[in-house]
Amino acid sequence: MNTYLHRALMLVLACLPTAICAADRPPNFVIVFTDDQGYADLSCFGGKHVSTPRIDQMAAEGTRLTSFYVAAPLCTPSRAALMTGCYPRRIDMAYGSDFAVLLAADKKGLNPEEITIAEVLKSAGYRTGMFGKWHLGDQPEFLPTQQGFDEYFGIPYSHDIHPRHPRQSHFKFPPLPLLDGQQVIELEPDADYLTQRITERAVKFIDANKDDPFFLYVPHPLPHSPLHASPDFMKDLPAEVKDKLDNEKAVNYGLRRKQMFRPSISEIDWSVGQILDALKRNQIDDNTVVIFTSDNGPASGKATPLRGRKGSTLEGGMREPTVIWCPGKIPVGEVNDELMTAMDLLPTFAQLGGAALPSDRVIDGKDIWPVLTGEAKSPHEAFFYYGQNELRAVRAGKWKLHLAMAKVTAKGRGKEPGPALFDLDADIGEKKNVIESFPEVVKRLRSYAESFEKELAEHSRPAGIVSDPKPLTMAK
Repeated sequence: MNTYLHRALMLVLACLPTAICAADRPPNFVIVFTDDQGYADLSCFGGKHVSTPRIDQMAAEGTRLTSFYVAAPLCTPSRAALMTGCYPRRIDMAYGSDFAVLLAADKKGLNPEEITIAEVLKSAGYRTGMFGKWHLGDQPEFLPTQQGFDEYFGIPYSHDIHPRHPRQSHFKFPPLPLLDGQQVIELEPDADYLTQRITERAVKFIDANKDDPFFLYVPHPLPHSPLHASPDFMKDLPAEVKDKLDNEKAVNYGLRRKQMFRPSISEIDWSVGQILDALKRNQIDDNTVVIFTSDNGPASGKATPLRGRKGSTLEGGMREPTVIWCPGKIPVGEVNDELMTAMDLLPTFAQLGGAALPSDRVIDGKDIWPVLTGEAKSPHEAFFYYGQNELRAVRAGKWKLHLAMAKVTAKGRGKEPGPALFDLDADIGEKKNVIESFPEVVKRLRSYAESFEKELAEHSRPAGIVSDPKPLTMAK
């Protein structure tokens, strides 16, 4: 039997008993996933340099998750983990072909044999839509419409992967493509309008599918640099800044990092408001789970009081500002500090949506719905921090053990301590190394790390590879 047909049949048959027992209308799911947004880059997480009233309102009506982790401190591996519920190294997505993330015309991508969160929910009758940045492979075999999404509009990788990149002489990137489904509809789209256009498509998807269960994934390309915002959100910028931004020859990464961060975040906040308003307008807000989070720590923003940034396995690189909202089902105005991860969303949504998990592979995520509703503690005995393919740290309860020797992760992103032990309850900023005082804790966490590395080696799966990758371009 054809491999893809066999996989689809397996999923459908497996989920039938569960779906029959499900409610008449299973819940909708929305994930808003930003790019390079730090732990302090929301007002409700203490940020004074940004204004996020709609997300703050979402937090007031829902719950802030203060120990919510992504599985990697960089774009591609973090997104692979979200989509599959697995640590990136398990599915060979912790590193690109020859760079830390996937680039244009990369031969590597998320293996079509992997079963994504979209495919799991689609097997239970969900409509699935994705609008934004993919970054899990730009070849036709790897695009979202081949990974369970009925609709897709967006860019296949980061918006700085284009001919105006500062290192273009080295990379030689092709023009940035904008896709609708698998069709390139524009080259070099105006990035100032990406947030607006993505939001419009997301709202249209909600309106069109209000009578059916749906999964909506909105991975915004921003606030990854270079920073952008549409004109309505740049009105408060000084005139001299606007003049420089209007002159494309004067645009540079430094200017956009410094002046455009607040407008960029404000437009993302507006986007979240538009989505919440659409749910309420269609009277499906009380049956929709909405999660706002980011793919990794900040490049331009702040992670206060955490230490570390994008690319680092310090807390600031992987602990994300996260809000969950579901009226009548999620505690209102509370803070939940239980350890949870982006990998947990796949099994959690599957359980809520009446879909069965695939039984032929290891999935690292856990069903965290009882944790989100305040009825249970974290199901994770340990959480593992990977920097590319290297296990650098492990957390169990309040303890975090850094395994690797000190190193600089990237220019300007600081050093990673190691070996070092931190009590995250007392020292969230990872400043006081207490490794000499708790040898039994160190021994226990090292044993977790050793066991997991062994298990991962025995139960890992390959990435997808194409033999002759080509840049995406418009059909002639």
